[in-house]
Amino acid sequence: MSKIVVEKLSHTFGKGTDDALTVLDDINLSFESGSFNVIVGTSGCGKSTLLKMMAGLYQPSDGKITLDGETIEGTGRKRGMVFQQDAVFPWMTVARNISYGPRLRGASKKECAEVERKWIELVGLTGFENRWPRELSGGMRKRVDIGRVYANDPDVLLMDEPFGALDAQTKERMQTELQELWQVTGKTVIFVTHDLEEAIFLADRVVVLSARPGRVSHIEDIRLDRPRTNEIRLSEDLLAIKRRLWDLLEH
Repeated sequence: MSKIVVEKLSHTFGKGTDDALTVLDDINLSFESGSFNVIVGTSGCGKSTLLKMMAGLYQPSDGKITLDGETIEGTGRKRGMVFQQDAVFPWMTVARNISYGPRLRGASKKECAEVERKWIELVGLTGFENRWPRELSGGMRKRVDIGRVYANDPDVLLMDEPFGALDAQTKERMQTELQELWQVTGKTVIFVTHDLEEAIFLADRVVVLSARPGRVSHIEDIRLDRPRTNEIRLSEDLLAIKRRLWDLLEH
């Protein structure tokens, strides 16, 4: 069953003006419930713009996006967004950051404590509950980001290059941990990256957008076994897919 459907979507910034810029053109996509999808493309192709439209942060010039059959017209609890830059609240401890969404909705103290305990354990921050964000590494702050979004219990996670600012080793570790979280929770994930290895390692399906204006130029089903370990990064199967996608992006 399709969770999110993008229909005949195009977007032009400054539409109707002399300096109008079309970034997306006639996008048609569907994302199945519980699937892990990755969108790749060259810089400026509109992949982050498309993701923000799914979040309800932008409205398309033409076409529409639906979630469970209802048109997305703004932000909502069913969708959670993780950005590249840290979005943790520096004035809150790790635990308070994690339970921010439930507290905002009026959850009881007991319910918030249960949410904190569950997600702090699942994102690997046990023992850091009362630390401040300034006391954490970049990777740990990103775990707080992801835990806070999951704790709000969205149906769909939208992730815009969330590991782009991390060093290589931390990035690989976070990819593995995100895969494990996804397998535990069964959430629908739509993830944007420019890193082809990251895309292939994580995805059930990779959507390739053309250079601006972004159009769907290819969809690659990734049939590598799960769970995926670091060894698969050097496998001939992964490298063959990477070469194929690289050629598509180049041409």
